[in-house]
Amino acid sequence: MRTFIYSICLLSLTFIYQNEANAQAILDLETGAVFNGYNDVRIPGDQGTLFSLTDDLKAETKIFYRLRASYIIKSRHTISVLYAPLETQSHGSVGNDISFEGELFPANTQLNSTYKFNSYRLTYRYDIVQNPRFEFGLGATAKIRDAKIALASANRGSEKTNVGFVPIINFRLLWKLDDRFGFLLDGDALAAPQGRAADVLAAVTYNLSDHLKVRAGYRILEGGADNDEVYNFSLFHYASVGIAYSFLR
Repeated sequence: MRTFIYSICLLSLTFIYQNEANAQAILDLETGAVFNGYNDVRIPGDQGTLFSLTDDLKAETKIFYRLRASYIIKSRHTISVLYAPLETQSHGSVGNDISFEGELFPANTQLNSTYKFNSYRLTYRYDIVQNPRFEFGLGATAKIRDAKIALASANRGSEKTNVGFVPIINFRLLWKLDDRFGFLLDGDALAAPQGRAADVLAAVTYNLSDHLKVRAGYRILEGGADNDEVYNFSLFHYASVGIAYSFLR
């Protein structure tokens, strides 16, 4: 999966240099710290024991990174690919038995949990509004999730994995306060009867040059699903900094 994303990035950049002069490529790196808000789990969704990876167990704070490659055509059409890995661990014990994916973990057993939610996304967005002080665009994201929830003790373990496709609405709003500073609201979000997903960044941006931009802000990742196989709703808070380099033609 990771090789697939890298290949798309390489092909996108190659394509840029074979096309019109007003095309623009952007490479974007985001990093910082990710904190667990809530993470409630029941697997199977109709028979397992409901427990929390944040309240019943102690969740670790992690350093994260996200990589995006974008291709902008004629200033309004944006195509981008994103690789956004996420993996956190939780530890501790629970005062009751936990039935999890076919295994029974006795009360007060020392438990270790791994929660993985890697995201691979292909996005198209069109800028509806574009003027010297304000930009607003809407689009669609094709998201592939590579998820795993694992629970283990000293002598037993079990895990639930899932790879699936999710279509999401994409949006971007940029308010340029002046020639240097701006406010960015950017993300993917969608709610449906089967579940919901939201990945939204609010950040202050600063233009170091025509090619180089930096930002700092807060990202929220929230969502989940409730069905016979899995009940899981989670919330993550990101303290985020980012840097974007533009290849102008």
